[in-house]
Amino acid sequence: MSTRIDIDHRANLAAEERILRHPEKAHRPDNPIQRKPAWIRVKAPNSPIYHETRTLMRDNKLTTVCEEAACPNIGECWSQRHATMMIMGETCTRACSFCNVATGLPKALDADEPRRVADAVAKLGLRHVVVTSVDRDDLADGGAEHFAETIRAIRAAARGTTIEVLTPDFLRKDGALEVVVAARPDVFNHNLETVPKLYPTIRPGARYYHSLRLLDRVKQLDPTIFTKSGVMVGLGEARIEVLQVMDDLRSAEVDFLTIGQYLQPTVKHAAVDRFVTPEEFEDYARMARGKGFLLVSATPLTRSSYHADRDFAALRDARAARLAAA
Repeated sequence: MSTRIDIDHRANLAAEERILRHPEKAHRPDNPIQRKPAWIRVKAPNSPIYHETRTLMRDNKLTTVCEEAACPNIGECWSQRHATMMIMGETCTRACSFCNVATGLPKALDADEPRRVADAVAKLGLRHVVVTSVDRDDLADGGAEHFAETIRAIRAAARGTTIEVLTPDFLRKDGALEVVVAARPDVFNHNLETVPKLYPTIRPGARYYHSLRLLDRVKQLDPTIFTKSGVMVGLGEARIEVLQVMDDLRSAEVDFLTIGQYLQPTVKHAAVDRFVTPEEFEDYARMARGKGFLLVSATPLTRSSYHADRDFAALRDARAARLAAA
């Protein structure tokens, strides 16, 4: 009986945490979470290196998108000492219906955070690091200078580490993008997330064509920086719409495309429309390569930062090969 009570208690606490984490979604009707197919089930993390990585993040008081977004690949990545740093707090000013990051009014920026991120990167011995953030619509520059400070701190602490940023859209933040690009990350990533018709329900605080122009502007400012974007599938999009997103991204000269399966974090989030098969992902990858992307990652478990270090090496090699063939 005590075991049963304990299980029920933990379930109740988890339900309460979801409500507190997403108060803006509490009024929404429940969307039952579907059972995942075999091809996207992952093992629970339990390796010693996973726990070492977790301890390092705690000791440095750092937030990771791996945890905040409930990434299914956290066990694999942390067991290889790969982690995606999430700067500027753990509370987002947006309320996207796909995202598990908490929504609300964020705290003031932590001026020491760039140093702590850089220290963790150096201690982990990362060859490549991904730095992302919550949306900070409350800040005049959307957090652009904080991104730049973090890039500069990593350059000073870990000179051999290449840096990828996954930024917000800096909507209505004039000059913010230029600040981040001037800090010269190796990769500038901004995700379109989904097809245009789904923005009102899936990404209501964003604008599809603004995000597209953001990526195009990076190439105008510094053509040497690799650009990258990602979309989720399984939200109700049609194949032809995904192909149009590919064309739009290529018109902005985006180098790297990621496509992954949307997974529903809680019953209050957008429902999974369907689980896209591995064969369909292979078809998307083939079509994207044909459209001219330097690199494509399209699998059910693909996420923006999944295998980012390996992919950066492949991206650099692909550019060199294309230039040699020109």
